[in-house]
Amino acid sequence: MQWSDLIGHQQQFEWFNTAIASNRLASSFLFVGPDGIGKRTFARLLAKSLLCQHGGGESMRPCGVCEDCAQVDARTHPDLVEVAKPADKAFIPIELLIGEREKRMREGLCHDISLRPFSGRRKVAILDDADALNTEGANSLLKTLEEPPPDSLLILIGTSLQRQLPTIRSRCQAIIFRPLSADQMTTLLMRSQTVAGEEDALRLAMISGGSLTEARLLADPDLINFRGSMLGYLAASKIPMAEFTKSCSGMIDAVGKDGKLRRERMKLLLRMAAAFYRGLAIRQHAGAGTSSQEVSQFTLQDDPELTRAIGRAIQHWKYGAQAATRCWLRCLTAIEEVDRNANQAALLECLAADLAQASGC
Repeated sequence: MQWSDLIGHQQQFEWFNTAIASNRLASSFLFVGPDGIGKRTFARLLAKSLLCQHGGGESMRPCGVCEDCAQVDARTHPDLVEVAKPADKAFIPIELLIGEREKRMREGLCHDISLRPFSGRRKVAILDDADALNTEGANSLLKTLEEPPPDSLLILIGTSLQRQLPTIRSRCQAIIFRPLSADQMTTLLMRSQTVAGEEDALRLAMISGGSLTEARLLADPDLINFRGSMLGYLAASKIPMAEFTKSCSGMIDAVGKDGKLRRERMKLLLRMAAAFYRGLAIRQHAGAGTSSQEVSQFTLQDDPELTRAIGRAIQHWKYGAQAATRCWLRCLTAIEEVDRNANQAALLECLAADLAQASGC
């Protein structure tokens, strides 16, 4: 893959291009933004640019044909270290960062990035799922972040600054990645053959929040129909709690008994609810004096179904922006509780009751 294949993030590209050309590239970066918008792809293309034999690490123009470029694409380059949270873990195991107890600092990311570059140019490490760093894991990175090895680059990837521990935020240069536009998403969906036609791609693009990951999950027609039902429940003057929990439980049960799939499905449903209350809070703030230009930056107009649901809720919502914000935050908290393996049935019932109470039901 080359930079010409990347959709979006031109501003971030230009920033790194200037930093590399002027030899002012920092050693530690924190890439933050929603899942599925290209942060990991950007990080690997940056690594390819720095490790390319012909580019010499001095430009953002990797040749794409040399041995180094081929090894980066195959994820086998000896100077590229990649670490991610295992699917069956709630946090990144400290062993992946500093090695097993009997081999501390003799293996793991911090050890590997400290080694002399095999190519003689640079070592690059990409730490995915930085949201899943616990205090012990974050602390194990401190020495590497504070005293980076010569000619090294460490990229941490997360979803938001707020989810990063202060010890990480204060030691990395943050690069913010924005969701993709509906047009960019449509192009990606057509390219990846996620949908059959452009009309379906456009619809998915409008409801996915600029995330390719979310769009692929929502490509299931049953989920599309469920989303309409959920928005109807949340926009009602009184949330039908029993129907809400039963409907959500049915969609989770539809994926079977696999724990990982059930957690992913539940988090998807919670993100649907969170998007509704986020939009409702924005509209409430707009009613309190926020300009239309400020509201438009949140691109609610890209999702007509969500916009209509919020419009219906506005007609009877009497509880202000603070109540809508509390509901939004409650949904986000529920997502974190899913990651901590909370009982799903109990979580849904508590969530429905909390949302109903916050909305005056």
